[in-house]
Amino acid sequence: MGELTGRVAAISGGLGDIGRAVALELAGRGASISVCDLLPVGASSGLGTAVRALGVPFHYAQTDVSDHADVSSWLADASSALGTPDLIIPNAAVVTITRLMNLTANQWRRELQINLDGAFHLSHEGARRLIAEGKPGWMVFVGSWVAHAPRPHIPAYCVSKAGLRMLMKLMALELAPHKIMVNEVAPGNVDGGLSAKVFAERPELREGHIQMVPIKRLQEPAEIALQVAHLCSPTNTQMTGSTLLVDGGLSLLTDAPHDDV
Repeated sequence: MGELTGRVAAISGGLGDIGRAVALELAGRGASISVCDLLPVGASSGLGTAVRALGVPFHYAQTDVSDHADVSSWLADASSALGTPDLIIPNAAVVTITRLMNLTANQWRRELQINLDGAFHLSHEGARRLIAEGKPGWMVFVGSWVAHAPRPHIPAYCVSKAGLRMLMKLMALELAPHKIMVNEVAPGNVDGGLSAKVFAERPELREGHIQMVPIKRLQEPAEIALQVAHLCSPTNTQMTGSTLLVDGGLSLLTDAPHDDV
């Protein structure tokens, strides 16, 4: 029996590197897992097999997190299949690599719709269901160190993560009386997820990203998942409204290169 046995996790962007790592970490601790992503159901088979091998149920729904009705439908199906999710992980995100003055209105809109609106839809709908049932919960937003450190090549992403951080704080304040703990994990440079896609497009950036981190290595998605699990622990009955900065010391520097992602 794991510490999360009997819990149900809802993870958006669950087929990405970080989402997958979070799903496996929480499943390994006993939580039932529901994930959503934009990919068709067949794309979830590998993760589903891995989760079920850990002895817990798995549920998947193809979902556009920018659509509130779609998110609501996913959570309704997850609740029917597994029980009401009480571990809410808004994780879905995209990134556009371009300078602010080259960013199109459509790129701006879509990025905020997924990264910020999507986080609102999941956290709002997830909290609403918990409140209706009088259940406690744990909500962990997957944010970023760029919420407080402007990076000129990813302007919309920075703005979306800054907005997500304030959403987390407001959610924490409003949901505290309902015993729903709300926090953020803010990674730095990750060897996976959106960064991996950037490195694939611009491989020369990888070594630069390693060198700009004081500990001189990138994070693995599994390391982020450990911190998410920490904040989802039933022993966490006090920490809410906080950002757990896990960036290898990046935020200690004020002279880091600004031509990164």
